[in-house]
Amino acid sequence: MKIRSSLVTGTALTLLTTMMLHTAPVHAAANPSPSILLDGQPLSFQTSPVVENGYSFVPMRPIFEAEGAKVSWNASTQTITAKKEGTVLTYRIGEKAAYKNQKRLDMPVPAKVIDWSTLVPLRFISEALGNLVKWHGYSGSITISSAQSYETTIEYGVNLRDAPKSDANSRVLRMLPKDERIHVIREVDENWLEVQAKDDTIGFISAKPLYTDYTSSVLAEKQADELIAFGSKFIGTPYEFGAKSGQTNTFDCSSFVQHVFSEVMSIDLPRVSYDQALKGKEVGLDELRKGDLLFFSARGLDIGHVGIYAGDGRILHTFSKDRGVHIADFDDKWKKRFVTAKRVF
Repeated sequence: MKIRSSLVTGTALTLLTTMMLHTAPVHAAANPSPSILLDGQPLSFQTSPVVENGYSFVPMRPIFEAEGAKVSWNASTQTITAKKEGTVLTYRIGEKAAYKNQKRLDMPVPAKVIDWSTLVPLRFISEALGNLVKWHGYSGSITISSAQSYETTIEYGVNLRDAPKSDANSRVLRMLPKDERIHVIREVDENWLEVQAKDDTIGFISAKPLYTDYTSSVLAEKQADELIAFGSKFIGTPYEFGAKSGQTNTFDCSSFVQHVFSEVMSIDLPRVSYDQALKGKEVGLDELRKGDLLFFSARGLDIGHVGIYAGDGRILHTFSKDRGVHIADFDDKWKKRFVTAKRVF
């Protein structure tokens, strides 16, 4: 991920933390400390961020050092200077303005020293470094994003929300239409992505593969775990050949797979196994990962049975009136009938 050159400028403000021996520190406020994530990665601080009179103050050193700026401190003038790639940022303790390449940057309130660390208003990070800064009220956390590239494409219109929830506890910021490009800041969990849109809006969208072309091995593993856990809730459900879609009292092999993928992944698979085998990317037996579809010959058909690879050499499927939905070993009996494996997420 590229870092904006202006970002790094500010490391300077934070080295001040240990150098300011002539400035009397105050102690941290009792207000709850927000957590801060820089480009999706949580930052740790010796002195926690604080909120005072409606302003969030954040320690500069960890944030700016993550940007790679070179910092110097002038003790006689109590001025700190940060440099990177032609950008120079200077700030004098106690003032309500800093200077970026000699251009004045006003601050809402001066920086402060707490427990020997220099903290500046959160808004200053955005104005000084060109980052996007977003306060998340649902979690009391702060996202700082330095993204300039938009590598992910929306494939199906999806709501951009102000919290990773799809209920009344979140607000829709806007709809992201098909083909819009976004940047994925982080994977919140198997269900949600925090993203940045080109209009500089930061919010959350569904991580289900229906909506974007984004994927990662970590996300796929989490989603596969959710898929198998959901499917396993139906263990023991009776087998019925030709079972109707849209109900869960009985399943046959393909209606079971269709239901699980629809409910967990929002992936709409065809009703019968032969047509399901036409979807996705073919993978070899030595490439199998949890959540892949396994197809077998059955009933005189080239492809007449489907199951879900459950990891560790096991299959989650249904084909027997005696056992219904169950997990079985992917043993030689099944390997003799194996036709192909497909990855659909």
